[in-house]
Formats: sequence, structure tokens, C-alpha cells
Amino acid sequence: MSRRDPLTVAVVMFDRAPLFETSVPISVFGADRSDTGVPRFDLRAVGGDPGPLTTTGGIRLAAPYGLDALADAAVVVVPSWRSPAQRPPEPVLAALRDAHTDGATVVGLCLGAFVLAAAGLLDGRRAATHWLFAPALAAAYPGVRVDASVLFVDDGDLITSAGTAAGIDACLHLVRRGFGAQVANTIARRMVVPPQRSGGQAQYIEHPLPDPGTDDPLGEILSHAIRHLDDPGLDVDSLARHALMSRRSFDRRFRRLTGTSPLQWLLAQRIMQAQRLLETTDLSVDTIARRVGFSNGIALRPHFRRILGVAPQTYRGTFHARTA
Repeated sequence: MSRRDPLTVAVVMFDRAPLFETSVPISVFGADRSDTGVPRFDLRAVGGDPGPLTTTGGIRLAAPYGLDALADAAVVVVPSWRSPAQRPPEPVLAALRDAHTDGATVVGLCLGAFVLAAAGLLDGRRAATHWLFAPALAAAYPGVRVDASVLFVDDGDLITSAGTAAGIDACLHLVRRGFGAQVANTIARRMVVPPQRSGGQAQYIEHPLPDPGTDDPLGEILSHAIRHLDDPGLDVDSLARHALMSRRSFDRRFRRLTGTSPLQWLLAQRIMQAQRLLETTDLSVDTIARRVGFSNGIALRPHFRRILGVAPQTYRGTFHARTA
């Protein structure tokens, strides 16, 4: 049985890694909030490269700990990494493997998942990373089951997350898992962030529209679709007719332009419009459903849950812009 201290958290920092992601676990675990009943964590900022480290904006950091600080940490966090194309230093990979074997929970936030994968910790495991870099992670480490759609993945002794704010979600989830909801909620209130976003909630990936002012005729077609999302008769066949194309030619051209099928794109646009209405209005779910082309809330819910990972009412409870 591991004798690692459950309050000891090691954060492995790298040269040329983004400052925000690097600071996320330090913000969650590094502040003394014992006056509110939150346990005082022993946070150890560990240099994964010889220091000083240079990060975003040319800011220089001096990590006070070396890799030996991982020896008794119950949690080891790799908050980011400088480039998916580079292999992390072998001493770091060895230290992560040793810590994991000895019972530590190892966490990779955003590009930190590449470091865990390079150490072999994610082989055969499900993992998350920023959606932009998910294809690179899957290509470089085919043994990893990359899930590009979720905020974070809790696989027991390994936790991986998407980028930036999703790293906060993953760290708060780790606190909640180990110390309870009250402690996690207290930290979240101090940080002024939502106390809980489900790991299964989707990353918010919007397919950009082509500029209608360009020569690409699909730009106008897609703009037309956005303007008529409330029309239940708006479907792929009607868009193809509007574009004066066969369904097959339209589908092929559409995939080249957007990277997805017309059907999936249209569904995603309807769900995103439903998101906006849930965030900014007090309209009922049934009314919102009709405004985005569904017959009622019952028809909207399964698609909304599949794409965003939560029900419409749950989404509204978290993100609705409330007035004072």
C-alpha cells in the first residue's frame, strides 16, 4: 500500500509551456484556504527542465523542487507541455512511471496528456486533451483511446483534461473525489468559477462559417441555414436544392469545406443555438426546441445530451446569465 501523503501535490513545470495552464493546479492546490475549512495542501512546483524556465510572455520561473519531490506526492500533475512534436525528457517520464507504479494519481492537463502518453501510462486507456490536438495525440500514440469531445476523463489513477478552463474542472473534480463536495465548492467560490462541470460535458467546438462575401457559394447556403434554423423543413435535401446541387455533390463539397457531414453540421448548429437561448433567455425548453427546428423539448433532449453531455435544464442551471 502506498504511503504517499494525500495532501502532497507535485506540479511538473516545463520550459516554454503556456503560463495559464501551468498555473491552474497551483491556483487550485497552492493557496492557503485553511481559514475556510479547506485542507492545506503541500504543493511542490517541480522543474521538469533545468531552470530557470521561460514561459508565455517571456516570464521566467524558478521551480523550487526537483523530480525527487514526486517520491511522496499522492497527486502528480503535468499541467502542460510545450509541443506535441517533441518528446519529453526521459528523467521526467521515468519519474512519472515510478510515481504511478507506487500509487500516485497522475494528471495530465491539456498538452500534459502527451507527456503521460510518452511515459506509456495511457496505453489502453481512455484520455482527453484539447480538441485541436486530439488527432495528433491519437496519431502519435495509437494505443491511447483519445476522446476529443469531453472536458476531462477520470480513469481512476489517471486523469486527463482538455485545455485551459477544463484543467480547472479536472482539478476541482480531483478535490471533490478525495475531500468531498464542500471542500471543492469552497475552493471554486474563492476562485469564482462554477463549482462543478461534468467531465462528460462536451468541449465547445464551433465549426466556423465561410464568409458569405467570398466566391464560395456554400458560404451563402450556410448563412441561409443559420437564418432558418427554426424551420423544421430545413434539412440536407433542401440545402442541396438551394445550392443547385445533387445531394451527393453537396455532401462531398460540404465535407471538404467544413470537415463534417451536412447532417451533423446542421444538427450542431441547432444545438448551439439552443445553448445560446438557454444561456440568455427564460424561454421554456419546448419553446427553444421549436425555435431551433425541433417539434418539442422531448425531440431536442437526446440530441442536446449526446452533443453536450448534459440535459438542457442542467445546462441552463449552470450557464444561464442571471440578472442581479
